[in-house]
Amino acid sequence: MRFWGSASLILLAMAGTTFAQTPGAANAAHKPAAQRRFNEFTLAGLRPGRDAASKAIRLFGKPDTRSADKQTLGWGFEGADGAFYLSLDVDKAEVVQFIHVSSGDGSGGVELPKHNAFTNHTWVSGRGLYAGAGCGRVVQLYGEPDSRSPSTKGGRQLELLYYAFDWAGADVPQVMEVACTAKEGQKPGRVVEITLAAPSL
Repeated sequence: MRFWGSASLILLAMAGTTFAQTPGAANAAHKPAAQRRFNEFTLAGLRPGRDAASKAIRLFGKPDTRSADKQTLGWGFEGADGAFYLSLDVDKAEVVQFIHVSSGDGSGGVELPKHNAFTNHTWVSGRGLYAGAGCGRVVQLYGEPDSRSPSTKGGRQLELLYYAFDWAGADVPQVMEVACTAKEGQKPGRVVEITLAAPSL
């Protein structure tokens, strides 16, 4: 009986400690998504700074384009909603440094290769962001960006959302940049470009 009495006191003491810590943990868990920060590891199934170009070729087939210095590889796909593109920059050891996914209006009737039954959800980030997603999804997944800035491309007004992930450590991708179209009336903005990079931009 003495043992069970001591055990009960220990359990009560532990429970008191747990309850004392719970409110802080609960407050953190119940923060709005925009106030929390999440970093990203992958885009299109690739991790910059870790994966080699050979992995991308295994996943998506031979690239449609490759620069003269062999350090930029590109794939394209003509989908029902337009064209989607994947571009990689690799270092001299063929390790991926930058991953860039984008969408466009299409290739003007020229059919692009269909890489491994591609859909625009194939080239998705680890947390589920893809070209074509609503811009509000970016903040839901990653929290508020470190900065926002206006931009234009092809005569289209864009907003750039910039995330620095150095707070998560030196061994993770360091930067993500997302370009969104501007909201038009009731039509929300859409993600048109995502860049995930091992080094800082």
